[in-house]
Amino acid sequence: MDKFSFLNAAHSAYFADLYDQYLQNPDSVEPSWRAFFQGFDFGSESSGMIDLPVEAASCEHVSESLTKEFQVVKLIDGYRTRGHLFTKTNPVRARRKYAPTLEIENFGLSESDLNTVFNAGEIIGIGPKTLREIRSHLEAIYCNSIGVEYMYIRQPEVISWFQSKLNVNDNQPKFSADEKRHILKKLNEAVSFESFLHTKYVGQKRFSLEGGESLIPALDALIENASEYDVKEFVMGMAHRGRLSTLTNIFGKSAKDIFSEFDGKDYEQEVFDGDVKYHLGWTSDRVTDSGKKINLNIAPNPSHLETVGAVVEGIARAKQDDKYPENPSQVLPIIVHGDAAIAGQGLVYEIVQMAQLDGYKTNGTIHIVVNNQIGFTTNYLDARSSIYCTDIAKVTLSPVMHVNADDAEAVVHAMLFALHFRMKFKRDVFIDLLGYRKYGHNEGDEPKFTQPLLYKAIAKHKNPRDIYAEKLIAEGVINKDYVNKLEEDYKNSLEEKLEDSRKIQKTEITPFMSNEWENYITVEEDKMMKPIDTTFSKEGLAKITDVISSLPKDKKFIRKISRLVESRKDMFKEDKLDWAMAEHLAYGTLLEEGYDVRISGQDVERGTFSHRHAVVKVEDSEEEIILHNNISDTQGRFFIYNSLLSEYGVVGFDYGYAMASPKTLTIWEAQFGDFSNGAQIMLDQYISAAEDKWKLQNGLVMLLPHGYEGQGAEHSSGRMERYLQLCAKDNMFVADCTTPANMYHLLRKQMKANFRKPLIVFTPKSLLRHPLVVSTVDEFANGSFQMLIDDERAKAEKIKTLVFLTGKFYYDLLEEQEKLERNDVALVRIEQLFPLPINEIRDILKKYKNATDVVWAQEEPRNMGAYSHMLMHLDEAKTFRAVTRRAYGAPAAGSSVRSKKRHKEVIDFVFDKSKNNQR
Repeated sequence: MDKFSFLNAAHSAYFADLYDQYLQNPDSVEPSWRAFFQGFDFGSESSGMIDLPVEAASCEHVSESLTKEFQVVKLIDGYRTRGHLFTKTNPVRARRKYAPTLEIENFGLSESDLNTVFNAGEIIGIGPKTLREIRSHLEAIYCNSIGVEYMYIRQPEVISWFQSKLNVNDNQPKFSADEKRHILKKLNEAVSFESFLHTKYVGQKRFSLEGGESLIPALDALIENASEYDVKEFVMGMAHRGRLSTLTNIFGKSAKDIFSEFDGKDYEQEVFDGDVKYHLGWTSDRVTDSGKKINLNIAPNPSHLETVGAVVEGIARAKQDDKYPENPSQVLPIIVHGDAAIAGQGLVYEIVQMAQLDGYKTNGTIHIVVNNQIGFTTNYLDARSSIYCTDIAKVTLSPVMHVNADDAEAVVHAMLFALHFRMKFKRDVFIDLLGYRKYGHNEGDEPKFTQPLLYKAIAKHKNPRDIYAEKLIAEGVINKDYVNKLEEDYKNSLEEKLEDSRKIQKTEITPFMSNEWENYITVEEDKMMKPIDTTFSKEGLAKITDVISSLPKDKKFIRKISRLVESRKDMFKEDKLDWAMAEHLAYGTLLEEGYDVRISGQDVERGTFSHRHAVVKVEDSEEEIILHNNISDTQGRFFIYNSLLSEYGVVGFDYGYAMASPKTLTIWEAQFGDFSNGAQIMLDQYISAAEDKWKLQNGLVMLLPHGYEGQGAEHSSGRMERYLQLCAKDNMFVADCTTPANMYHLLRKQMKANFRKPLIVFTPKSLLRHPLVVSTVDEFANGSFQMLIDDERAKAEKIKTLVFLTGKFYYDLLEEQEKLERNDVALVRIEQLFPLPINEIRDILKKYKNATDVVWAQEEPRNMGAYSHMLMHLDEAKTFRAVTRRAYGAPAAGSSVRSKKRHKEVIDFVFDKSKNNQR
């Protein structure tokens, strides 16, 4: 008897469904069936070969009809995995050709099978159907105006959800007549707004949305429908293209204000530089059609593409932590990319890699690519190696929908699909909005110089509104007069706003996220220099010390860790608090006062130099113990996260976090100080300039380990010269502390002030355990931050050499001074480098009036460190004797012998000006 006869008798739909499961996830199928299907595939692909495995040979006994069922399942799988390559998504270009195609012959089927009914139709939700109907269904789902990529996702439940959703309406939108008219209304606003600007401001840069106007009805639908999921806030980041239209037609910014910006008027604010109109941020509240209020934020952005994406994620996470910890999905981040930027900028990869990390996840971001198929002048074929600009999505197995921007209903449909996916799975999703760019990169550019054929096609192409209007007229939803009236009414309203704007003499910039900053003031340099009370009682410090030095008794810890944690209490008793205790007590006291603390960066939980140990691991389970969360019932929250190996993305994220949460001490720590140069764009565009450009305050703290210990060029210098060069007026604090107490008060001062400025701190490495780098409990409890520390041992009348210096170099010189027994030398530490305490420095110069040799000493080369900063900000520094290494291209020597030699020569020259022979 044929042992495979049961296959012919059984219901073939069951095998088709099982085979479909096998194709999607082989491990989900019972092992014997898996072996059978493997054999079937092998046999199908190896026809004509001899010595087939038993499972493959068994396929000969399967009826031809069942074999065909399997082939139809393969066809279905082919459409699911490769259908996106054969869509109608490009409005102005012919698609590239891909092989093999989805022709049925490539799946062992033929024209003669088209009218045969196959049970495989059941696995796509249409029941037993002819091959012709199955293929038509698959074409509608996968090869029309929306191309879907999702089959690489490894979670079967996600795949199943996708397929069931796609089967509804053949993945075709089904909108009511009212919904269609609303889509047309938003499309008209997008088209008319751009044409109005083009007429009124000829040749001005506006980075128009023309060719991608369907973004506006899509965003509108997203906001309206997200409110039904109880989304409370949107945080959006986008570069230039389409920004002005988005601001007025989605975020509710008055066109009157935008016209004022086009007219180039001066600002109402005296101390404010402002920025170009397509960089500005905006915050507003919108009431949806269902009566729900949603807060909308579009973050200000620089011209550095994709930079704002990291900031947006940080803002969203801060809002989630502060307002919606029980349901973080109520804040929805959206990032609008350009096609050239998402493919070309490495920051995108850093942001995508954050998406599922505990310290950085935001429960899913909707990424929208306004795909112009061109960079500035660069063709897409020269802009990437990947097939799609969105292939970065595959890093986190995020689905992608490629949509024809001319098909407005498909665009809205895809956006709603993306929303449902994000809210269901709390993961990123990408929409590739495939359109074109009507004009050049800006409206003054001539695109035909580099893409003559493309722009001939674009010149003849109808805009999306007119295409959609014709469709609705043909359906009988509207008539031609309806469209004309829409356009006329909207343009009349713009004319009125233009007239209103011309009556206003100056532009006023609306603050971004003003609710979060309600109780904070902006200050200039004089207020930055005023002392702030950072005292905290000894009793309170003792209580916090007791908490952070007491590990649970019922858990086992590595002995060295136990001793280290317990030593914190001993330090307090011995009245010798080190650098780690300065941090711990600064965080602890702020938590006790109700502030939150967030620290992130590479290896910050332990600390690169193993000094912090804010997170302690249980030895046999790696359970994490965070003692700072046990201080009191009313304390703030303590967050500390080891970051991914990123600087640019993480600094951007933490900057965004600090922007949205001024009551959180937000700290980013570099593994070594100069590693922050990977985030240089964030430093240049946000940290140093955001208050001048966008009226943004931000209290981000950057801890940058700095000091010359012979560890080579990349582990010595925090490149303080770069930060100091960025300092101007009142834009940030820069400090280089030398005592634990000063570090403690500096961190507390950052939060106790009623304003926020970025704080850059050059932190030590070797000083973390230096026996002299300790402070008393009283200095913590009753002290304050010292911008300058005088030499308390010096007798002013005896001082002949007055040395100004900063940071760790003080202890090197102190050791040499004691060895030489030089009581005619005073070592004065400048702890705050910006704003520079000029009055205090001048007081010191007056005090040591007998000094005939005034020195600026630094361990860095002359072209680095703080020397040029002193020359720029302190006139008297021009007369100082400069003691430095010579100017070098690299911060330090790789050879420890050479490094020590150079270091010693600088030290010698401080005490003997005749020894100016440093190399």
